[in-house]
Amino acid sequence: MLVNVPRLLTAYYTSRPDPGVPAQRVAFGTSGHRGSSFALSFNEAHILAITQAICQYRAQERVTGPLFLAMDTHALSEPAWVTALEVLAANGVDVMIDSAGGYTPTPALSHAILTHNRGRKKNLADGIVITPSHNPPEDGGFKYNPPEGGPADTGATRWIENRANELLAANLREVLRMPLAGALKIATTHRYDYVSAYVNDLESVLDMEAIRGAHLNAAVDPLGGAGVAYWGRISERYGVPLTVLNDTVDPTFRFMSVDWDGRIRMDCSSPYAMAGLISLKERFDVAFACDTDHDRHGVVTRSAGLLNPNHYLSVAIWFLFQHRPGWRPDAAVGKTLVSSSMIDRVGASLQRKVVEVPVGFKYFVDGLVSGAFGFGGEESAGASFLRRDGTVWTTDKDGIIMGLLAAEMMARLGRDPGELYRDLTRQFDAPVYERIDAPATPEQKAVLQKLSPVEVQATELAGEKIETMLTTAPGNGQPIGGLKVVTANGWFAARPSGTESVYKLYAESFLGERHLHRIQQEARELIARTFASARPAAGA
Repeated sequence: MLVNVPRLLTAYYTSRPDPGVPAQRVAFGTSGHRGSSFALSFNEAHILAITQAICQYRAQERVTGPLFLAMDTHALSEPAWVTALEVLAANGVDVMIDSAGGYTPTPALSHAILTHNRGRKKNLADGIVITPSHNPPEDGGFKYNPPEGGPADTGATRWIENRANELLAANLREVLRMPLAGALKIATTHRYDYVSAYVNDLESVLDMEAIRGAHLNAAVDPLGGAGVAYWGRISERYGVPLTVLNDTVDPTFRFMSVDWDGRIRMDCSSPYAMAGLISLKERFDVAFACDTDHDRHGVVTRSAGLLNPNHYLSVAIWFLFQHRPGWRPDAAVGKTLVSSSMIDRVGASLQRKVVEVPVGFKYFVDGLVSGAFGFGGEESAGASFLRRDGTVWTTDKDGIIMGLLAAEMMARLGRDPGELYRDLTRQFDAPVYERIDAPATPEQKAVLQKLSPVEVQATELAGEKIETMLTTAPGNGQPIGGLKVVTANGWFAARPSGTESVYKLYAESFLGERHLHRIQQEARELIARTFASARPAAGA
């Protein structure tokens, strides 16, 4: 099962992608370009092209400040980091690399960009984070974060993607590059203490004094990820007892429990991948883990084991908006369209507006920067929130503060997040939520992507009147790339997968599992009818 790291790295340096093959081109999804050198979808040629394209994009956008460069612990991340630095240095870009030569979590990169840019109008910084998130050990990922600190918007990623593919097609002739030894010594390469900058600022976003005073028995498992050097420093800096269960870095990730399909993934929201930490739940008041780049969180409690991400988001929102008096009174809750409706009920009870956006953390960036969003979260266990004074902390997902927030809840309320979620269900009922994948051809996925509500022939769903059909997000009017159908006590959303021959079907019911299954079945039938009715038009 374990990835052969030498072969993976050899393929990174020796394989040459064919830009005429779609699967071997640069392709930016919701979180940058991802792939594997074994599949000719992530190798040195891709990184040379993407980095040169980013240099040209920065020049076009007049981004003249430093570029913060970060990597996680995947085997392909460090080779890609080296390649990127060689190109950045040759292009004369001021680059900020970790002063200890270590790994950098995605939220620490976002924090560094925003810290540099605070109060500035020019010489703004941006960044690159090299990570495929929680994906398997053979994968690589490469993501650009502009001066707003979070994931780049579609306009930026499309420009970078197109330019990188032009460079690939031209055999990289326009790529500038210098040897690593020179890139490390050049005056434009600077050392930056990411760990201290992030850790020393945590008290501005969390009540670290309350956590210290509660003397909780807390634990964390970095899952071999980019935050391994951070947790011990947090414990030392704030006097918080925190057991780091495993500080091993191993690119095979052999210490992981396998995921639901028998593959290794560092998915801190999966009960399969988190089996080791779940088995220790009785030993600790609260425990948490993060994925490889530490932008996602998983929280384990005695009362509930591993919390479902939607459950924890709901509790976090309920807690934060009652314990952050420094936030704007009109600060809203940001949620993705496929996150639980429990969030809407909690938001309404707090008299806070809930802003629903398409899938992708990039849609929270502007709101977090301005303070218009107190919190932004998505059902895949990614979230961030404002500093205690109502100013921006990060505009990318931050698994570190979401884990520590569970400790703050216990410190201030004396109850764990699992118990607090049960309280919410007594007040708002207990929803049942599930995401499943259903087969879909490329033609069917294209139909779903461009669907209009007028094309859907339905007035009821699972015995309830359909209240809303959405193909754009109500929070910002952006296309959702699919369909969402809402009733009083349930909903479903269907979106095509960007990489597999499936569509993703999300569904939720406040009337129990039988009602959920009925929603799922009728959703499949509705989508099948839509595919069938589109077939003659497609043939014509």
